[in-house]
Amino acid sequence: MPTYRESGVDLHAAEELVDQIGPAVQKTWNDRVVGGFGGFAAGIRIPPGFQEPVMMMSTDGVGTKVELARVTNRFDGLGFDLVAMCVDDLAAVGARPLAFTDYLAVGAMRPHRDRALIESVAAACSAAGCALLGGETAEHPGAMPIDAFDLAGAALGIVEEGKVITGASIQIGDLVIGVESPNLRSNGFSLVRAVLGDVDLESLMDDGRSVGEALLEPSVIYAPAVLDAVATGAVRGLAHITGGALPGNLPRVLPPACSAVIELGAWEVPPVFRYVQDLGSIPEEEMFRTFNMGIGFAAFVGSADAAEVQAVFAGHGHRSWVIGEATAGEDDRVLFV
Repeated sequence: MPTYRESGVDLHAAEELVDQIGPAVQKTWNDRVVGGFGGFAAGIRIPPGFQEPVMMMSTDGVGTKVELARVTNRFDGLGFDLVAMCVDDLAAVGARPLAFTDYLAVGAMRPHRDRALIESVAAACSAAGCALLGGETAEHPGAMPIDAFDLAGAALGIVEEGKVITGASIQIGDLVIGVESPNLRSNGFSLVRAVLGDVDLESLMDDGRSVGEALLEPSVIYAPAVLDAVATGAVRGLAHITGGALPGNLPRVLPPACSAVIELGAWEVPPVFRYVQDLGSIPEEEMFRTFNMGIGFAAFVGSADAAEVQAVFAGHGHRSWVIGEATAGEDDRVLFV
C-alpha cells in the first residue's frame, strides 16, 4: 500500500518550507494583523480614520510568464508580478491595499524555487504596503508535470465610501497621464513564448541584458504612487494597463459618450517591446492591443492639475507623460493618432 509521500506529496518538505518562509512573511506584518503565523486563518484590523469603509478585493495570477521563469531558473521577481497585478487593480479604484494571500501550485516541491517565490511575494507586499497574511502551497503529483508550478493570489483593500474612483467624473478635455512601464510586466507572455521559438534566452540584447533577464524583469508596483496622486483630489479616473493593453483597459473607466485619443510618440517605448515585435514580425496594431508598450498605469486629470499629479509620480521614481485626452464619442473608445 503506497504512502502519501510515495504518491508524490512530501509533507515534510512542505513543513520545512513553512518554517523557512516564516521570517519573510512576518516582516510584512504590523500591529493590525490578527492571528499567528501557521494558523488556519489570519485577519487585519481596519485602520483608523475611516467613517464608512468599503472593502475591495482583487485576484490574479502571474500567467504563462512562469514558464520562462521555469526554463531560465529565475524566480525572485515573480512575486512582484503577482502582487502588482492585484494591488494595482485595487489602486485603480482608489483602494489602499491592506492584506494579501498567495497560492502556489507545484508538480513537486522544489525548496530553493518555492522559497524564492514566496519570499519574493513577501518583498512585493512590503513594497506595496500590505501584509502577507498567509497562503497555500499545494503539490499536484500526476496533475502537473513534476517541475511545473503556478502562482496566484488575492489582495484585500479599503477605501472610504464616496471616494471610490469610478471614472464617472471624467470630463471631455481631461488629459490622460501615462505612467512608465519599463517592461512587459506579466501580460502578453503567451504571444511572447509563441514568437521566441528556439531563441537562446541567455543571448544578449542591444542593452547588454540577456533576453531572459529582460523578459523576466519584475513588474512595477504602482499602488503607493497612485494613492498619493489620488490624495491630491485631482484624479478623476484611473486605469491599470494589463491584459488588453490601452485599448482594453481605458474603456473600463471611461463614462458613456466619452472616448480617449492617445498620441503615439508621446512617450518612449522600451526596447524590449520592439525586440519582441521584430522577432515575431508582429503588426503594430497587435502590439498595442496585447502589450502595455511602456505605459503601465493611466490617470485622467483636468489640464490644470496635470503637473501636480506628474510631480507625485516623479516623487515615487516613475516617469510619466501626457499621452492623450478625453474626447466626445463612443464608437472608437480608444483612438491612436
